[in-house]
Amino acid sequence: MSEIHENGYSRPAVAGSGAIALGLAASASTLGEVIVLARSDTSAWRAEETIEKLCGKLDGADASRVRVSTSPTDIEGSDLIVEAIVEEMDAKAAMLASLGEICPDADLATTTSSLAIAELGEAAGAPGRFYGLHVFNPVTRMELIELCLPEALKDGVAARARAFCEALGKHIVEVPDEAGFVVNRLLFPYLFDAVRLLGELGLEPAEVDACMSKGAGQPMGPLQLLDFVGIDVSVAIGEKLHAASGKDDHAPPALLGEMIAAGKLGRKSGSGFYEY
Repeated sequence: MSEIHENGYSRPAVAGSGAIALGLAASASTLGEVIVLARSDTSAWRAEETIEKLCGKLDGADASRVRVSTSPTDIEGSDLIVEAIVEEMDAKAAMLASLGEICPDADLATTTSSLAIAELGEAAGAPGRFYGLHVFNPVTRMELIELCLPEALKDGVAARARAFCEALGKHIVEVPDEAGFVVNRLLFPYLFDAVRLLGELGLEPAEVDACMSKGAGQPMGPLQLLDFVGIDVSVAIGEKLHAASGKDDHAPPALLGEMIAAGKLGRKSGSGFYEY
């Protein structure tokens, strides 16, 4: 893979069928064909429906360019594989190692928002061709990509990664390999403080959110945002941030753990700080 395609890559693949994975696939369809690797027939069927909706709202996107498959061998020949599954080191490393064997010449990337990139690359057995591609939900609308390019990368990988992000029309910030990169390091202490404020002041979620949306010009209040991200995902991110930094404001509030135990995970479960 010595030459750099004008879009960075000509045959990208996305492993995963969640919001981030499908948003990235829909965005990549503006550039050409892309493969989505889903875990099951059910998730593949849902992914196809979601891709249709996302592409219908994004200029230049084309759902017919997105192929959804449940067979890992269908990604053979891909020159980029982006992993976008559950935020767990072992699960990500296992998938990346497996897909990396199928496509030994492909660059590999992850959408992780909290795991160490160099460590994950080593665990996947591909440190020379692996980097962090942290996109934001909804991917089709959010402009930023936090791009983490470890020192171990082989020649050409960083240039391809940058070209791909630029072709997607995203704003790139190259970030160091630190837990939470920049956005989550700043964002989650704020979100967690909003949760603590509920108990301290006896306010309702809608009141706290109104203060920040109507008073501070935030597009979404902090508790609404936690519901949107997912309470379980938010806690997982907070735990990793806290483990890395030791800072008290990175530790998830106990209330979030109680909500998870009660099955209140936010929008995706129909209930969180709000009912959906």
